[in-house]
Amino acid sequence: MEMEQHFESSESVQDMVIGMSDGLTVPFALAAGLSGADIATATIVTAGVAEIIAGSIAMGLGGYLAGTAEINHFDAEERREYYEVDHFPEKEKQEVMDVFEDYGLSKHLQIEIAEELSKDKKKWVEFMMRFELDLKRPAKNRPFKSGATIALSYIVGGTIPLIPYIVYDNSITALKISSIVTLIALFAFGIFKSRVTGQPLFKGALKVAVIGAIAAIAAFSIAKLIGG
Repeated sequence: MEMEQHFESSESVQDMVIGMSDGLTVPFALAAGLSGADIATATIVTAGVAEIIAGSIAMGLGGYLAGTAEINHFDAEERREYYEVDHFPEKEKQEVMDVFEDYGLSKHLQIEIAEELSKDKKKWVEFMMRFELDLKRPAKNRPFKSGATIALSYIVGGTIPLIPYIVYDNSITALKISSIVTLIALFAFGIFKSRVTGQPLFKGALKVAVIGAIAAIAAFSIAKLIGG
């Protein structure tokens, strides 16, 4: 039970990272690009909100479809395993033995474990799914939970760069404040991401912040060149 909760938690963190990464970067780059084209802040906010809505829907739908595909893949592999234990039991027993051979168990124990496991078809298939295919059964609510987590994370991340544009009328002033706020948010998010993925904290945080800064600078420069 604890293993499954840990698995779901890990998946949720991954979804949050996906949503926040794009949410902080894409709307920030869009706002920066529009600022470079001397667009009014009200228009930038409108465009930013529209992008956040469209982006969160697209990202959320992508997460939902990925979760659905994960469940469908597991179900298809499970059906195949049931077919194989019914029609090729000796071959499947040998595969069980191969697993325990890798763990250094004696031939006698390999045979004994394979014979005992084959008495319970459900447990046998579960074993093959886990140790032969390295697949865990996804939670039934995985598609909805994944899509919702990614979409909400995208909205939260995307809102941060737009706040200065709501407060300030001058787009360049708003861009400067937005850059500082967003880079701080990117750095903080980078620390969180590095912590949950086991990477060096400062290095991971700096990497996330630099990527966001490059995206914004590129968008701002291109808009300036086109506008010029």
